[in-house]
This record gives sequence, structure tokens and C-alpha cells, in this order.
Amino acid sequence: MKVIVSGKAHGIILKTNMPINFLGSIDKKTGMINDKRHDLVGKSVKGHILVFPHGVGSSVGAYTIYSLKSSNAAPNAMVCTKTDLTVASGCALANIPLVIVPQEEFGRLESGKQVTLDTDSGKIS
Repeated sequence: MKVIVSGKAHGIILKTNMPINFLGSIDKKTGMINDKRHDLVGKSVKGHILVFPHGVGSSVGAYTIYSLKSSNAAPNAMVCTKTDLTVASGCALANIPLVIVPQEEFGRLESGKQVTLDTDSGKIS
């Protein structure tokens, strides 16, 4: 696990194998995924451990991540296989823990499971 933004978080995993465009796919006031082409459409990231491969799209997506936090609609933490400047800077601004995990560990994480992420110990349990 590589820590990008440190912290501790607890929540239920919300996982997708599709990249997420924070600017165009998520309502920044509710956390609801509204992109009809995304497999998580109709689900909210609020309070979850959001597991996704990586972000895509405009750098303005960092503002969306910050807005999610300001609206109390943000995920508790994010887990990716790779990160980009948009997701990293958005999580840093919003103080949302963000880690990168190897593909093998990403594959073991399942939607619906309750987990704790602790960047100090380097564990998702």
C-alpha cells in the first residue's frame, strides 16, 4: 500500500472496476453517481470506502472532491490502483485518506464489506 493522503477511515466498500470522472459523474452536493454509463449509477459515495482503479477527466474534479467533503457527501476514504493529480489533490484538499494498492489487493476488495483503512499500519482490514 502506498499512502498518498494519510488517515484512518471506516466504512462499507463501494467498488467499481471503471474509472471515475469526479467532475462529470458525481453530484457534488449529494455524492450520487449520475453518469448513466457508469456501473455505480444511482449509488452514493457518501460514507463509503470508495474503491476504483483511477480517476479520469478534468483537473476541476479536485474541486468536486473538495465540494463533496464540504457538503458532507464524501467517501470516508479512497483506494485506487493508480492515482492522478486530480484525485490526489482533491483528497489532499478535503483531507480524505487515499491509498494506492497493487492489482492483487484491489481484486480482493469486495463491495458491501465493512472495512477499516489505517494508513499508519498500512492495512485495510
